[in-house]
Amino acid sequence: MKLQKKIFFILLTALFIVLAYILFNTFTFKSTQVTISPVEKMGINPSSIENFSKAIQIKTISPENELDFDSLQFRQFAEFLASSYPLTDSLLEKKIFNKYSFLYKWQGRDPELKPIILMGHLDVVPVIPENIPDWKEAPFGGKIVNDTIWGRGTIDDKVGVIGILEATEYLLKSDFQPQRSIYLAFGHDEEIGGQKGAMAIADYLKEENVEAEFVLDEGGSIVQNMVPGIKGDVALIGIAEKGFVSLELSVKVEGGHSSMPEKETAIDILSNAIVKLKKDPFPASISLPIEGFIKNLGPEMPFFNKMVFANKPIFESIIIRIYEESASGNALVRTTMSPTIFNSGVKENIIPQSARTTINFRILPGETIETVIARVRKVTDDERIAIKSSEFISEPSKISSTDSFGYKEIQKTISQIFPSTLVSPYLVVGGTDSRHFNEISENIYRFSAIKLNKGNIKSFHGLNERIPVSDFENSIRFYHQLIINTSIQ
Repeated sequence: MKLQKKIFFILLTALFIVLAYILFNTFTFKSTQVTISPVEKMGINPSSIENFSKAIQIKTISPENELDFDSLQFRQFAEFLASSYPLTDSLLEKKIFNKYSFLYKWQGRDPELKPIILMGHLDVVPVIPENIPDWKEAPFGGKIVNDTIWGRGTIDDKVGVIGILEATEYLLKSDFQPQRSIYLAFGHDEEIGGQKGAMAIADYLKEENVEAEFVLDEGGSIVQNMVPGIKGDVALIGIAEKGFVSLELSVKVEGGHSSMPEKETAIDILSNAIVKLKKDPFPASISLPIEGFIKNLGPEMPFFNKMVFANKPIFESIIIRIYEESASGNALVRTTMSPTIFNSGVKENIIPQSARTTINFRILPGETIETVIARVRKVTDDERIAIKSSEFISEPSKISSTDSFGYKEIQKTISQIFPSTLVSPYLVVGGTDSRHFNEISENIYRFSAIKLNKGNIKSFHGLNERIPVSDFENSIRFYHQLIINTSIQ
């Protein structure tokens, strides 16, 4: 009996110590948010909104088939930029890449300071013709209805391009010269990989030995009521982005008549491979960007959530399970796979000799394209299946610091323009043109000063893309203030 009491006492003491440790971590899990006074709201000229509307009306579509590329629209957009932003076009050093991508250099007062690069892309994804009747407003109308601007590119990403140019033109009118040089980089083919646009610009900057203090591209945004446990707006600054590769899996076996099938057909073999991959997903883990997300937003959450995040080593499995519950959360903690194409067969009574499927992988930082291919081979475990990588690939990006000059200035600017908005680092699950700038800067960030919520988050690349006029105006204010902030030493 004494031994039992002793064991009970030891267990109780251990439980008390663990509980005390958890509570200590919870109550010392302090906020990392900065307190910055908002700046006076800059007035926006109505002509800025007219310019944005005009930009939406020009159909700078990047088609999958290069033969469908409409050069006339891109030439029209180039003319629009030159006529709408005459000071930017004439006072800044301008270079053109592959006819339709642009790099402007705004010379700074201090050549010893590293420059910054502000990015955006001019192209948009196509609008599916069959879906046009489902648009509430014409997808390339640029129409303003009830203080909302409608059309393809309002979110992705003409709001960034026009926001940067409006801010630049405004400052040039007041004879402002930044302390450090600023490059404005606008690619014309981001939606199909950016190889003729952003990649060409980055190659030029590399040849010129340009080393940027930081790069800012699209990617993150201000999300509204979309972070579990937090009510209100959260600005997510992408400090890294996932890599991607599409793998083509193909198999060729004996075919024949459907009345006498073998035990396995080509379709069976590939279907079974997909099922194996689905049943054995890539392992989940909390990468550095998500650790930053936990550190910055955990203290702002209700007590239970805060307790879990404050004790990540203890509750990591619980945190991962929480993320895995949603598609968006799952994408943050593991390399994902998605079969997107399956081809086989030509006639209902003929067993096909071959089958082919394409699977798209979005790769978590810490893994590589090589490790993805190796794992696919291991899990499918079938020598009959040939695996071929797509030409358009991208390794996961490096992870940028949250202690850098660039991150702090972006965070400060967000707080000045969007008071009471929480700010956090983030992992971008899609791809951006900034991936081509890895050799230009150690600090690449991804943030657009627009608000996304459950009502509009699926509209870019989808139906009824639009943003409030106020979002566009705040985008101008954000870039205007960021340029000023980065000129104060």
